[in-house]
Amino acid sequence: MKARGAHDSARRSFRWRSQLLLGTLTLACAGLLWRAMNLQLVDHGFLARQGDARFTRVLQISAHRGTITDRYGEPLAVSTPVDSIWANPGELAAATGEIPRLASALGLERQELARRVTSNLDREFLYLARGRQPAEAAAIKALAIPGIYTSREYRRYYPAGEVTGHLLGFTNVDDNGQEGLELAFDHWLAGESGAKRVIQDRYGRIVENVESIRPARPGRDLVLSIDLRIQYLAYRELKAAVREQRARAGSVVVLDVATGEVLAMVNQPTYNPNDREQMQPADYRNRAATDIFEPGSSVKPFWVAAALAAGKYDSHSIIDTSPGFFKVGAKIEEDEHNLGAINIATVLAKSSNVGMAHIALSLAPQQVWTTLSGLGFGQVTTGGYPGESAGLLPPYSQWRPIGIVTMSHGYGLSVTPLQLAHAYATVGSFGVERPVSFLAVNDAPPGTRVLETPVCRELLGMLEAVVSAEGTGKLAAIPGYRVSGKTGTAEKATAGGYSTDRFMAVFGGVAPATDPRLAAVVVLDEPSAGQHRGGEVSAPVFSRIVGGALRLLAVAPDQRITAPEELPDSVPALRTAALR
Repeated sequence: MKARGAHDSARRSFRWRSQLLLGTLTLACAGLLWRAMNLQLVDHGFLARQGDARFTRVLQISAHRGTITDRYGEPLAVSTPVDSIWANPGELAAATGEIPRLASALGLERQELARRVTSNLDREFLYLARGRQPAEAAAIKALAIPGIYTSREYRRYYPAGEVTGHLLGFTNVDDNGQEGLELAFDHWLAGESGAKRVIQDRYGRIVENVESIRPARPGRDLVLSIDLRIQYLAYRELKAAVREQRARAGSVVVLDVATGEVLAMVNQPTYNPNDREQMQPADYRNRAATDIFEPGSSVKPFWVAAALAAGKYDSHSIIDTSPGFFKVGAKIEEDEHNLGAINIATVLAKSSNVGMAHIALSLAPQQVWTTLSGLGFGQVTTGGYPGESAGLLPPYSQWRPIGIVTMSHGYGLSVTPLQLAHAYATVGSFGVERPVSFLAVNDAPPGTRVLETPVCRELLGMLEAVVSAEGTGKLAAIPGYRVSGKTGTAEKATAGGYSTDRFMAVFGGVAPATDPRLAAVVVLDEPSAGQHRGGEVSAPVFSRIVGGALRLLAVAPDQRITAPEELPDSVPALRTAALR
């Protein structure tokens, strides 16, 4: 009996232990099943996000900016690939022993780099260097320093350098337009960056491209109206003139009369947009479009145009300038010499202030204002250049006799070189005002007629006398081509009046005079080498630039060359042929 009781007790104990073990195993299995279900169903989103945060990255796919070319496809601005070096400060801080090696590779101060890293530990992204050459970035990445990564970007490069600096402007480190045409057409040139999702290992190496989120869209190319050959020519001649005449600054604008396109626009001093370290904010502005000045006698042809349009004068009209001076109120206008009774062509050729005073006072102010406004004075052009000035043309209701006389001499109103060139181009197109364009155009726009063709033809004939041997602009003559133009010399305004030793020297005109193709304006600010008149310092620059441009464009001459010595030195082959 005793043995059987012990056996039953053992059986009960075994059954109890087995049930306990089974229950424990069941509970454990249930717990594991619940945990698995919880991970898969409840915490799945959280865990997936945590995994992605450690291994999955969304990388930006940089899009390059559109290329800018001249009218013949010559590149003026291109985007080249560069790499930026960035760090995850938390990862880099864990390897502080690598900072001296990294600083040496980046060309940075070790203490400054350490300070930047330790002060940004709460961030996961910190630029260390931007715009490095791909080979340099690859060498830095090869150091295998934890937390150091590279990303592809693009940097703007300007093949013509300072020759097109003011015209094109430049972009910032993010390749966004900041000045010039880069800013004006930023919406067209800028690309749209793409994005893709990738899996990276702990060293930042891409293990797998998971998906494309958004494809990159490159910027669109831009074809300018600029002729790089004429741009180089204008740059060379203006730079030489500014240096020779010791001028403070200078500007040149060359327009295509038939289309309104800007073929060249240069300034001195200039800057090289490729050399960011040497760029100074004072050099950024494009003087040809933003700076205004009183044009002096270079505006007289447009007053004569108003006189011809009014029907009060023609090329045979005689103006009596005796005794060589003219009093208006308390002010006396005078000529260098008493020219006596002269026709209007001589008024322009000799730049007679007295003759212009007589003409101006005989005209209705509203009619003159309408003519000048129609030619573009007092308003920005249609070119859309950033920061372009509208100049100043006072409303005719404010005109008084003394103001009318001074404005007819180019004082009391202000223009930009671009505005003045546009006005000459309108006369050169026989009275059709065409919008200024920095973009190449396939067909000439119809334009708006502001002057009648006979008026412009008569005026162009008068302006040829300015460039004759007896005119003030004789140095603007171009062998083989007839030139119509006008000199201008304006005293610069100072506190309390006008300076007697600081001048703006101007020449503006068109060529060939019989059927104008080019209009150009040359402005030299404060020439100080001994000569200061527009006919002395600006007219020769006009001759060399426009003469060279006409030959580059293969424009047929409209004047016979009678003597070999009339040929410029730039065409020795023609000179040799003429000597034969």
